[in-house]
Amino acid sequence: MFDSVGVIGTGAMGSAVARLVADKKPLYLSNRTPEKVEKLAAELSARVSTNEEIAKDCDLIFLAVKPQMLPEVLSALAPVFASRADRFVLVTMAAGLTCDTIKELSGGAYPVIRMMPNTPITVGAGIITYCGSGAAEEELSAFAALLADAGTLDRIDEHLIDAASALAGCGPAFVDLFLEALSDGAVACGLPRKTALLYAAQTVEGAAKAARLSGEHPGRLKDVVCSPAGSTIQGVRALERGGFRSAAMEAVIAAYERNLELKKGE
Repeated sequence: MFDSVGVIGTGAMGSAVARLVADKKPLYLSNRTPEKVEKLAAELSARVSTNEEIAKDCDLIFLAVKPQMLPEVLSALAPVFASRADRFVLVTMAAGLTCDTIKELSGGAYPVIRMMPNTPITVGAGIITYCGSGAAEEELSAFAALLADAGTLDRIDEHLIDAASALAGCGPAFVDLFLEALSDGAVACGLPRKTALLYAAQTVEGAAKAARLSGEHPGRLKDVVCSPAGSTIQGVRALERGGFRSAAMEAVIAAYERNLELKKGE
């Protein structure tokens, strides 16, 4: 299944996907900036190609371009897709654009897989939510196997993709802000910056892993740390006074609402 893979667009996410695929399938890469794609291709022993060549020859095609650029890219490739007699699958990771929209833009009822990855896939600790439209079960399974090293892959209904993206896709930026704030607080208390960043990152990673592996509600895990009249409960009090939980909720909701705007072309 999938004899060749093409990645159109080698920005941050396209490059991450290319690295996941590189040692598993023949890989073809294209990008509007030749220097960028040439460097990545040399690193991965992949072939430098063009959008048109990938559209013509590859049977799994990752569309790793920004949502606002995708209509132009697919419009140019529609005649190439139409000329093919063999089966191929398009993979989109453009926020707000549905499988049906991708089919419309590409000019045919081609099988589409819609995926929403997050940046931690670059270290094998990410999450990719995905769904398919017109893709066979074997193709969806082969797709998931191809990207298994990314971390967690979760197949969900398409109507949930925008919400999943608001959390898992945008969430790393929210967590990075939290890490920075935690380390800033520790620096204010006297810890060296490097040490503060290390402790903050390990604390967040450890707490997240404990929550995932234990299956416990995070509120319960929080209560275990909050001793009566202790330091932690006073820190929690300060976070609540600053509207921490409300701010985190509003961040996810704001990202979700923006995804809906993108879906409408706004």
